[in-house]
Amino acid sequence: MSRGDDALVVAAAGPLSTIQDAGRWGHLRNGVPPAGAMDMIALAAANLLVGNAPGAAAIEFTLAGDTLECAAESARVALAGEAPAFLGDTAMAPWRSFTMRRGERLRIGALKRGARGYVAVAGGFATPDPLGSRATHLRSGLGGGALRPGDRLALARGIAPAGGEVALDPAELPYLDGAIRVVLGPQDDRFTAAGIATFLSGTYTVTADADRMGYRLDGPEIEHLDGFNTISDSIVTGSIQVPGTRKPIVLMADRQTTGGYPKIATTATASLPTLAQLKPGDRLSFVAVDVAAARALLAEQVTRLGRIATNLRPVSRDPRDLPSEILLAHNLIDGVVGPDA
Repeated sequence: MSRGDDALVVAAAGPLSTIQDAGRWGHLRNGVPPAGAMDMIALAAANLLVGNAPGAAAIEFTLAGDTLECAAESARVALAGEAPAFLGDTAMAPWRSFTMRRGERLRIGALKRGARGYVAVAGGFATPDPLGSRATHLRSGLGGGALRPGDRLALARGIAPAGGEVALDPAELPYLDGAIRVVLGPQDDRFTAAGIATFLSGTYTVTADADRMGYRLDGPEIEHLDGFNTISDSIVTGSIQVPGTRKPIVLMADRQTTGGYPKIATTATASLPTLAQLKPGDRLSFVAVDVAAARALLAEQVTRLGRIATNLRPVSRDPRDLPSEILLAHNLIDGVVGPDA
């Protein structure tokens, strides 16, 4: 059970942190984008470590994390992402769960690789859920905004669940290596054969103009067949537009619902988590697959995540929870015994 004041309090905020879940689906016809986590694999990993459903709401942080204070009796949390973290003065490894107690602070530093990390809490957050989702869409403010110092993130439960802590091996997470898989279209007929060949053979760089809405890429110019304006139609997460600059734009979780630039390709859903971890200066290339192959890649990801969920490994008990008689039984000493003692 949770009291109304049980929360994680943001003591210090990172560059860009938001509450995100699996997304706000079913409202595109009304112009409402889904938002949701950029990296669904890392979101699922954090949630699995604390016993939540894979798409439950968690904190998504960008480049560096936040300082969070526990304002509940206790809370079991997990960090997904290669970032240093300290619970008080104790270093805490990522990719495992651990328990915070009232008044303790968790400090999360800068990611050593990748662009986004996630913090999940057992039972999930009880933040507002407009239109059935807790996901934050930054441009509209739906679901809230970027986290700020003093924000109280309400918890669905105010005490950590029973049972030991668990961990997973991040090497087992089903990210796709190599080129970003795409399905050509729906408007690949608006490009010349040479333009499509350039898109699929070129190497592109993520520019500084990259955020949750989309990534502008720099690289070889892609040739249109007959101009770059089309009648606006639907946009999906992973749509790749080519405007008049002839450089691609990959649209991400906070993208608009319609657009009028021709879309040369659509990112396979299984490649979206890989894209989500790219930051300005990172390089990428594209490879075309058909719809059947894209679906098979996603199905394999889901299967592998399911295996991880059933094979979480227990980790050693938190030394703060060991009773004094166990500590004394280990013949602890408080000095240094030299070779001549």
